[in-house]
Amino acid sequence: MALEQEVMQKMKEAMKAKDTVALASLRSIKSEILKAKTATSSKEEMTEAEELKLVQKLVKQRKDSADLYLEQNRKDLADAELEEAKIIEQFLPAQLSEEEISKEVKAIIAETGAESMKDMGKVMGLASQRLAGKADGKTISKIVKENLS
Repeated sequence: MALEQEVMQKMKEAMKAKDTVALASLRSIKSEILKAKTATSSKEEMTEAEELKLVQKLVKQRKDSADLYLEQNRKDLADAELEEAKIIEQFLPAQLSEEEISKEVKAIIAETGAESMKDMGKVMGLASQRLAGKADGKTISKIVKENLS
């Protein structure tokens, strides 16, 4: 498993550098990996897609928490969450720009023949598969809505 080994290596580096934020973030990834392994109760390694989903989930949790903290005027807590998200994001592939996402979404709309908001489910399903790990679900949804309305 590439992700688990990479996380372990980064944890060692964070410990040596006494970087507590990085260490906490990396420990949360390792914890989620262990939970996922024991939940399936199989000796099989996680697939790359499963690893990607796990890391995306952790980043989303941190960003959602930061949003809540900002709503409650707790910038100090929001900053901590965003720092952790930034560290966890290094395990995701490079993120696409909005223009690149828009181009891909337009291609999917043309491919599926979608014409209205009724077809959003088809477009979102395909877009989520193709852009997995490369784009945030909220961004994809926003662009799909713009193109279908």
